[in-house]
Amino acid sequence: MIGLSSYAGVMESLMNSAEEQQASCPLANSWSKTQESSKNQKPKGVGGFVLVHAGAGYHSESKAKEYKHVCKRACQRAVDQLKSGALAVEAVAAALVELEDSPFTNAGMGSNLNLSGEIECDASIMDGKSLHYGAVGAISGIKNPVLVANRLLSEAQKGKLSAGRIPPCFLVGRGAHDWAVSHGIPPCPSEKMATKFSLSAYKRNKRKMELAEKMDTGHNQTKKRRQSSENEYGSGCLDTVGAVVVDLEGNVAAAVSSGGLAMKHPGRVGQAAHYGCGCWAENACNMNPYSTAVSTSGCGEHLIRTMLARECSAAMQSEDAHQALLEAMQNKFISSPFLASEDRVLGGVIVLRCCRCVEAQPSQNIQGILGKTLIVSRPIVLGLHATADGRQRFTHISRLPPGTVPGQSLAIEGGVCRLMMSPG
Repeated sequence: MIGLSSYAGVMESLMNSAEEQQASCPLANSWSKTQESSKNQKPKGVGGFVLVHAGAGYHSESKAKEYKHVCKRACQRAVDQLKSGALAVEAVAAALVELEDSPFTNAGMGSNLNLSGEIECDASIMDGKSLHYGAVGAISGIKNPVLVANRLLSEAQKGKLSAGRIPPCFLVGRGAHDWAVSHGIPPCPSEKMATKFSLSAYKRNKRKMELAEKMDTGHNQTKKRRQSSENEYGSGCLDTVGAVVVDLEGNVAAAVSSGGLAMKHPGRVGQAAHYGCGCWAENACNMNPYSTAVSTSGCGEHLIRTMLARECSAAMQSEDAHQALLEAMQNKFISSPFLASEDRVLGGVIVLRCCRCVEAQPSQNIQGILGKTLIVSRPIVLGLHATADGRQRFTHISRLPPGTVPGQSLAIEGGVCRLMMSPG
């Protein structure tokens, strides 16, 4: 989350809970300094929030520095867009491009390889102002899948095609690739998108699968192999990336991008491309008092069967957003009847809720945007910015408290920022 230099950003609270446990957030001290420094600053007229994540999963400590750096760069890309006057949807796409370009994330460059040793990516983006959505699934040979999703969104906003045809919002496979190239998005050979790390991981996983298949002698062994595969290929490779943004006008947008599960079947499409599953963005209206933006990460099949992004957005319309989100994650995800057969339910979300507020003061009428962010996760890497001058940056790895069981426990962290501007 980012407060630009033209806003006075005030962090009012930061919370962290895991089921019945409560603990202080490690960012609290940093935020308190921001709050003190911003009290005496005069609000200006340009700004917004940006919150990005590099995915839920078991991120190694050795790569923590790289993950934090890419989150900072992604935040800055979005900030630059907002400073130039871009709307939230363009800013969120810019953040995703930076995340996709990093060889350390499972999106775009360096994505997981499928069973055939190929890279197939999923991505989607949603604009809270128009409520339009664009997505691609199992697309190969495109360096930045989010750009294709964003182009689908923008083309759909232009209206019907010739002969009254409805423009597509979701394309897959070769059709998605060809559409992208025909609309000026350059192709990138799949072999150039693979990295030394993703190739070595593929070879390692392939050897493990071949060994497991040789040992497969019965039903019990098959069940054990399936559980082992989930641990080896799933838990460490769920790092879908995403971002949520609110711009100066109060418009929200969300996006998500992923290379999918390691060793997935060719043609498999995860939650990153599915409507209401990977991301969600919706401006406030008569029915909804708050604008909300959500981006998810985790096991795609679990997130698809529960439409988690949309469920979290609906929960954030409650006055007590923290409690409502906790209940939604517990009842609609972890304990969902649609996932009753699953031993572990794996996922994480970042959520932004905001509304316009007006404060009467003796000397001036101050208008602004009040934003709340909440993060529910397995371990998830975040880029978190909220300062009055745009120079301070925060990154954070949200982790489950010691002793909790992944797939059966929740960790919620979040805070409130008030970004104010003087009208005109």
